[in-house]
Amino acid sequence: MYQTFSTKEKIKQIFVMLIPILITQLGMFSMVFFNTIMSGKYNSSDLAGVAIGSSIWSPVFTGLSGILLAVSPIAAQRFGEKKGKEVSSILTHGIYLALIIAILVIILGVFLLNPILTAMDLPESVHETAFRYLAGLGFGIIPLFIFNVLRSFIYALGKTRVVMYILLMSLPINFFLNYVLIFGHWGFPELGGAGAGYATSITYYLIAGLTAAVIIKQKPFSNFVGLKYFKEFSGEKVKEILKIGVPMGLSIFFETSMFAVVTILISKFNITTIAAYQSALNIVSFLYMIPMSISMAQTVLVGFEVGAGRYNDAKAYSWMGIYLGAIIAVGAGLLVVLFRYEVAGFYSNEPAVIALTGQFLIYALFFMISDAIQATALAALRGYKDVNISFIITLIAYWLICLPVGYFLAHYTGLGASGYWVGLTIGLLAAGISLSLRLIFIQKRRFNGNLAEII
Repeated sequence: MYQTFSTKEKIKQIFVMLIPILITQLGMFSMVFFNTIMSGKYNSSDLAGVAIGSSIWSPVFTGLSGILLAVSPIAAQRFGEKKGKEVSSILTHGIYLALIIAILVIILGVFLLNPILTAMDLPESVHETAFRYLAGLGFGIIPLFIFNVLRSFIYALGKTRVVMYILLMSLPINFFLNYVLIFGHWGFPELGGAGAGYATSITYYLIAGLTAAVIIKQKPFSNFVGLKYFKEFSGEKVKEILKIGVPMGLSIFFETSMFAVVTILISKFNITTIAAYQSALNIVSFLYMIPMSISMAQTVLVGFEVGAGRYNDAKAYSWMGIYLGAIIAVGAGLLVVLFRYEVAGFYSNEPAVIALTGQFLIYALFFMISDAIQATALAALRGYKDVNISFIITLIAYWLICLPVGYFLAHYTGLGASGYWVGLTIGLLAAGISLSLRLIFIQKRRFNGNLAEII
């Protein structure tokens, strides 16, 4: 990263960081895609098991990863302040925290996984596949969480292409491992859906190892790495990461779990509605990679400028990210609406499912715009390390607006399942507006030459 002096330079800087992050996110998304598709080719029971396992793992992983992503804005601010030792310390303590969290997840999984699956009253074959799939994923939890810290550190320095190259190199290996471990080819054991979990874990070891090697051997990363930093453990440093990371992680967890609850509520409708909702949600989730990537770049850039004391530049990056997210959401959303039936046709051959998916995608346009605004406004606030009020805003929006409004519209009006899309849109729009107002407030009161602390 470098100081910019014009709007053109800032836009270029955003895209230089954004595009590799987007490709990386799509790569991570494709791993889940490989797991699901290839398990489905094995048999439907294994597909169901992997789907159930993924639905359990996703909120847990995204929530806990959110805690570790706090390394990015903190390190970016220290980097902007030119405090190299502080950057090194944040990296080290982030790795320590990743190990602690990963070990706790493994221990809890040993005791709670089987009871959770039993309570779901699944068919025996689905239960077994889900358990073995999650056990396979558990094998790679430690490298996965460490990789998230290393990735956050690399992003904090503005070198986003490095992670992209590593992930692109790893994807063919992940595909190969899925193929041989699920189907048992070339002398490998035939593990079915569980093989997808082990394939993903092995890939996580590879990604984490390659990322660590790059950090240790290449500059500027190697300037911040050394065994001496691992000899010093500070509770205060861990507390600093948790202070920023816990609200971030909880926001992400409550958002993902909200969608999980909506999925459960939608399951009360007929099969056509369920299939159409899942298809539309999958399309929207895929397109969400764009505002998510913008938000990750935005957090780092805002944090870097705040650390350097260039508050006007931080403000410019904040609003550029929000405008860019909204513009892209409008463009992508309009394309999806225009070609909604063609897009829906990728997911089903049934006319009823295609028609209903197309209907949902019209609502999804407004949902995507609202989601892009709230995601980028939230990211800008994270760059300022303003996370506590933001967490409360998102909690209210997700659980006191999205779900109740969606439930009411779906069950007490003529909208039916479309009511959930309207409820989600209203809640996310409320979050976007409130977070934007919060952003304006802190920029005027705290980061406008006045360093007085606010709530």
